[in-house]
Amino acid sequence: MTKGTLYVISAASGAGKTTLVSAVLARLDDLEVSVSHTTRAAREGEVDGVNYHFVDKETFVEMVENGEFFESATVFGNMYGTSRQHIQEQLLKGKDVILEIDWQGARQIRQLMSDCKSIYIAPPTIKALRERLTSRGQDDDAVIEQRMREAVSEMSHYAEFKYLVINDDFEVATENLAAIILSERMLLEHQQLKHADMLSQLLTFDD
Repeated sequence: MTKGTLYVISAASGAGKTTLVSAVLARLDDLEVSVSHTTRAAREGEVDGVNYHFVDKETFVEMVENGEFFESATVFGNMYGTSRQHIQEQLLKGKDVILEIDWQGARQIRQLMSDCKSIYIAPPTIKALRERLTSRGQDDDAVIEQRMREAVSEMSHYAEFKYLVINDDFEVATENLAAIILSERMLLEHQQLKHADMLSQLLTFDD
């Protein structure tokens, strides 16, 4: 069985990363998003085990000490971590896994898994990013200003990633993101394992 590929996807808050990933999930089979653990409170409409695994700080720290996370980081005062066991299990099953994390977490994952594929999603302009953050209606002006400052800092790390997708036209960005995953699946090493029997028969000639 072909081992799955881990895709590490990062973006500044408001760049549309989660929406793009959802659209790609609807298009491609054998693809899932790793659900991270976090100490932050669930937002309206979020479901435990679907959007995040919501845990208290004490539980999170204990999980870190037990080595249960691939990576962990503190963002806006909240702690986030990626389950090591779950990702490894899904990859061994041949599933491709998407991990949505910030640039710090992405750097940690690349150090641990050099064969992962890293993708950065950027907005077309600063103005567009501000409009998207404002249209959410979730934060007041002070929080939006803080997120904008954080976004500029976040986006300065885009060059650390292997792929860059600009989320200007949503449909085009979705196609581009899906194309990255599909192109990786077409690599010779993956195709040889997936279609070993067929390729063997093609090279066998019975007169």
